[in-house]
Amino acid sequence: MSELLEKILNRENMNKAYKRVKANKGTSGIDEITIDDAYVYIKENWERIRAEITERKYKPQPVKRVEIPKPNGGTRNAGIPTVMDRIIQQAMVQVLSPICETFFSDYSYGFRPNRSCEQAINKLLEYINDGYEWIVDIDLEKFFDNVPQGKLMSYVHIIINDGDTESLIRKYLKAGIMINGKYEKSEKGTPQGGNLSPLLSNIILNELDKELESRGLHFTRIRR
Repeated sequence: MSELLEKILNRENMNKAYKRVKANKGTSGIDEITIDDAYVYIKENWERIRAEITERKYKPQPVKRVEIPKPNGGTRNAGIPTVMDRIIQQAMVQVLSPICETFFSDYSYGFRPNRSCEQAINKLLEYINDGYEWIVDIDLEKFFDNVPQGKLMSYVHIIINDGDTESLIRKYLKAGIMINGKYEKSEKGTPQGGNLSPLLSNIILNELDKELESRGLHFTRIRR
């Protein structure tokens, strides 16, 4: 087992992840195990799950597809992982996020610790005060549903460079989706709703940020 994966799976980090997921509440995944049932489930199954992860044999369960109404009409797809998979993903985020933060642009504000939309707006106001008058608003429609997984994992490798952890991330991308009781493969995208997806989105969008910076453009990137 790699040193990085060991940090992810250590007791203190897993306990912190469990408490974070419990605090966020949320519904159960396809196994119907609720957050209230999770403590007993983890106590009875963690040694087996941990061994499966370290031996690269763990198989995340498919996410449960739900549709969430948008404020401006229509819906967006979200995937609900099982509670156990949410905890594992959260444990990964807690260790990987500080590593990734050193690579990210100063001008991105979405899904990042200690950053907010208000800060992005303040940066935009700075640009206006500096005399820039034109604003271009770009929305990446259905972004989470269309992320090319191969390209994403190539960027993950550049930052993380850890086979054990990358293998686990790939398993989550390939876990599949349950839609009305029917299984569908997840050959592209990273399901919106998983704890890991926001971090993965910033990893691939960091390439856009770097391109904009290289062109000398003034921008802010936020979540919607």
